[in-house]
Amino acid sequence: MDSDQWKLASLQTLEHLERLGVRHLPKPNANLKQILADWLEVTPNGSRAAPIANAPATSTPAASTPAASTPAASASRPQASGQLPQNPNQKSNPNPNPPAVSPQMLGTPAARGVIKPAGPPVESPWTTPALSVQERTEALGELKLKVQACRLCKDLVCHRRQTVFGAGPVTTRFVMIGEAPGTEEDRLGEPFVGPAGELLDKILGATGIPREQVYIFNTLKCRPPNNRVPTDIELDNCRPYFEAQLEILQPEYIICWGATAVRAVLQTTESIGRLRGRFHWYKKAKVVVTYHPTYLLRAPEAKKLTWEDMQMLMRELGTLKA
Repeated sequence: MDSDQWKLASLQTLEHLERLGVRHLPKPNANLKQILADWLEVTPNGSRAAPIANAPATSTPAASTPAASTPAASASRPQASGQLPQNPNQKSNPNPNPPAVSPQMLGTPAARGVIKPAGPPVESPWTTPALSVQERTEALGELKLKVQACRLCKDLVCHRRQTVFGAGPVTTRFVMIGEAPGTEEDRLGEPFVGPAGELLDKILGATGIPREQVYIFNTLKCRPPNNRVPTDIELDNCRPYFEAQLEILQPEYIICWGATAVRAVLQTTESIGRLRGRFHWYKKAKVVVTYHPTYLLRAPEAKKLTWEDMQMLMRELGTLKA
């Protein structure tokens, strides 16, 4: 293997480790000398060691030179089995077979690209104390004004008729979250109207939860052009608004209708098929994942699955009849 091939292999290894979530690795670049120096600063637990003096001064592949058997040459190349190179200033690991990537090496879920709910769901407290009816009404009113004044998503601002904030009682056990306003929602300023809203009403009627007892909003407050799927940037821009809504309302149950709502609330790219059928958590609220009414209109065969999800909620509420 010549020098260029070995350099390419080293860069590909770095990219692979970065995709696995290994932190503190340098961004792949053409400066192989600096890459190797940075490699030697990474300890087996994924943290940076103290800077190492006398970093390798040559990019010559160790395997292609007689010096490959020397300690310095051995330290300047990655070890086998996907393990991180050892820091020469660090004592040897007493474990003769350490894992290639330990849990400590994995960064935050966001750093790994795909966030997967792992293990049993865990609740966490709400950030603020529960508010009175008047305080909730005032807080939601102030937040609505901020949404109306928002201009972060230029593509949406240019196409929307109005913002669609949300509707429902300020004291409720149930919050239902959709994707984004459609044509009718944008025209009327209300969430879940039109054919999707009619189907939602039927589902709620069969579940025994009157719509008047449910607060409903979308992850986006503006209609995307041609009703396209919201982008990650748009979701991030709207995140402070819908998270503030949830914090003010502090519901017991959240029903996420569709993949966009799931992505926004649970911050996962797992499919609905893998997430539905069990409860998840958003702070102290139990989260139900199911298909969006618009999807059910296109794929009626999925209505059975959504009804199973609603029955799961009914069993939780003690309203499911035998």
